[in-house]
Parts: sequence; structure tokens; C-alpha cells
Amino acid sequence: MALLTALFAFLYHLPQVYKWLLKPYYLASIFMSVAFLAIRKTPGICDYLATQREDGNSCDFDWREVEILMFLSAIVMMKNRRAITVEQHVGNIILFSKVANVILFFRLDIRLGLLYLTLCIVFLMTCKPPLYMGPEYIKYFSDKTIDDELDRDSRVTWIVEFFANWSPECQSFASVYADLSLKYNCAGLKFGKVDIGRYGEVSKKYKVSASPLSKQLPSLVLFQGGKEVLRRPQVDKKGRAVSWSFTEENIIREFNLNELYQKSKKLNKTKGDKVSQSQFPPVPEEDESEQQGANAEAPETESKKDK
Repeated sequence: MALLTALFAFLYHLPQVYKWLLKPYYLASIFMSVAFLAIRKTPGICDYLATQREDGNSCDFDWREVEILMFLSAIVMMKNRRAITVEQHVGNIILFSKVANVILFFRLDIRLGLLYLTLCIVFLMTCKPPLYMGPEYIKYFSDKTIDDELDRDSRVTWIVEFFANWSPECQSFASVYADLSLKYNCAGLKFGKVDIGRYGEVSKKYKVSASPLSKQLPSLVLFQGGKEVLRRPQVDKKGRAVSWSFTEENIIREFNLNELYQKSKKLNKTKGDKVSQSQFPPVPEEDESEQQGANAEAPETESKKDK
């Protein structure tokens, strides 16, 4: 059942996946993920490889390689149960495929293993996953602007994501967070982001660790009146993040976005009324001297009529 669900989800998102796979980063990642398969199955190359098969066929997997691949499949299925977006599913498959390739190449030939591991390290250091470039209503903060913006208007509620560009979890969450900003952004409820990998002082002040071991990235913090009200994921006494799934449903429920949005729309209406009133110029008031002059002329007119 789990395999069918994953298959239907993949087919549903196939047009979107197709666009991702055309990007250089994913093309190179897929090539590295199937490197061992390509070498083991390519005629003319596989003939020179070592094998433990009883029939001596070096162009087919032996029993140990099959075990490693089956173990890899089980890990990917378990990991993808917690995946949120299609990017995460594809990223998990690519990641664990590379790990399996390292093991298989080292088992086949230590020289091939060292060569493949070197390629993986170079790729990791030089190539970054493509950033999300879709529509969003998000304000990006720096270390100098975040405090001023949070304190600017106490009526405005802010949801701020603390992220780092190098974090795969943050990159996968980018599209989910952008979609939430499109649905719930208004005058009284705003969405922001700050890169704590770039602004270390922000990381210290708001107590969000940028270390991969802490697993605090991404972190979502709700601010009201410039003060923190809610944070996900929560952090235990040891400074480690409590496991929490960054799905759209979880965020809407935990941060009570529907109710916040309804309350924030009232601020929208208040601002709209003020703007509409300011569009009409005020009625000019008469000066006291003019009013006294008008009152003085009135009796004279009446007296002339009496005469």
C-alpha cells in the first residue's frame, strides 16, 4: 500500500519533477546515484570487474550487492514517510543512493571507492541545490532590520523563519512556507525570513542554533508585539530540537493561522477606513471675524427694511 501511495504521488507530481530533473544539479546528482549500476551493467567495462557470483558473471549483481540495495530501499521508504514535499522525496533517494554507491565501490575496489568518494565531496562543496524562486509574500531580514521591523507596529503579528541556505530541510520547506505566505499574508499578519547562516548575531540573539547536529533548522517563531509567543520545533534542555513535521497542516494548526488571519483582517479594514476618510478634503471652517461681520450686517439690513 505504501508503494502504491508513493507511486501515485510521484505520477501526480511528474510534470513538476520533470522540470526539476532538467536542472544541472539534479542531472549530476542522478548520474552519481546510478554510477555503480552503470558500471556494473555496461558491456566492455563490467567484464573487468570482480564478482562473487558462482557463475562468474561480472556484469550482474552478486548476492551481497543485492542485500545492500534492498537495505537501501528499506531506508529510503522509512525516510520518505516523513518527507513533506516532492523535493524531499527525490533528495532522500539521491542521498541514500550515493551512500550505497560509496559502500558498493569500496567493496568492489578501494581505488574506485576513493575516486567516487572524492567526487561526492567535490560535488557537495561546489554544487548547491537550486533555491526556490516561486511567488511569495515574504520579507527578508538582515541583522540590522529584523528588530526594527518586529517592533515597528505592535498590532502586526509576524511569523519568521530562521533558515540557512546550505540546509536541505530549509530548501525543501521553502515552497511550503511561500505557499502559506500567499494564503495568509495581510496587513496584520506578515511572514519573514532571516538567514542565520549569514547573520550569526541573529542566531545568538534568538537562540536558534545553525549547527546541523542541533536539527533546529528550519525554525518558525511567532512574534506578537515584538515578543516571541510560539516556536517550532521546540528545544529541550540539551539544546536539541524536538522532532516536529513541517507540513502545511501542522503549521496551520499549531500557529492557529486561520484565527490569526481572521483577526488580522480587521486591521486591514481599519486601515482601509482611514484611507477612505483621508481621500475627502476637510470642510473649511469660517473665521470668527467673518462670522462676526455677517452677524453685524444682518441687523442693518433689517433696519433699512423697517425704514
